[in-house]
Amino acid sequence: MKTIFVIGAGKGLGNGVAEKFGKENFRVILMARSEKNLKHYAEEFAAKNIEVHTQAADVSKFDDFAKIFNEVTKKFGVPDVLFYNVGITTPDNKNTRDAQTLVDHYITDVAGAYNCIKLVDTAEFAEKRGAILITGGGLAIHPYEDYLPLSMDKAALRAMVSAFAPVLKEKGIYIGTVQVTGLIGSNEHFAPKTIAEEFWKLYDKRETNEIIY
Repeated sequence: MKTIFVIGAGKGLGNGVAEKFGKENFRVILMARSEKNLKHYAEEFAAKNIEVHTQAADVSKFDDFAKIFNEVTKKFGVPDVLFYNVGITTPDNKNTRDAQTLVDHYITDVAGAYNCIKLVDTAEFAEKRGAILITGGGLAIHPYEDYLPLSMDKAALRAMVSAFAPVLKEKGIYIGTVQVTGLIGSNEHFAPKTIAEEFWKLYDKRETNEIIY
């Protein structure tokens, strides 16, 4: 059985992608900060006959997260897919925004993703032809001042995927991102289950490293 690690499980896209892969006979490992929420998600997945396991973790605490990640890997094996769906998506107060605000967002949105990529950049992951999937955003293409930190971070994630893609490909590892250009859940087009199909296309076909959706 193949395994997907979902970093940033949640009622929206995180669980939407997790469910899609679960229905494709993947074992699902959900990771997020809230143990309470994870317990609830696990019950929902179990009701759908999807094998699911959970682990609380905070991506902004790099060393602690790496330790937890490695423990989960020892328990369930090296994943076949890593899905990074963590991001601070709420607008900050631009009247009180300072440089530290940008740093705090970057740690979670971008540096956390980088840490995860490095954790799976291994010979074992390459041998499995592992795939790294990352949630992008339309703000990477059309930035908006009210969402300045997120705009900058999505642009950074896009650059990171583009830079890593040829290097990882040489090792047999795939990396790709879906740039979601609308509000997730706002309509059927941007429904989590619909966007999840785009992530599956990235994983299944490996023809491109980016889908602008």
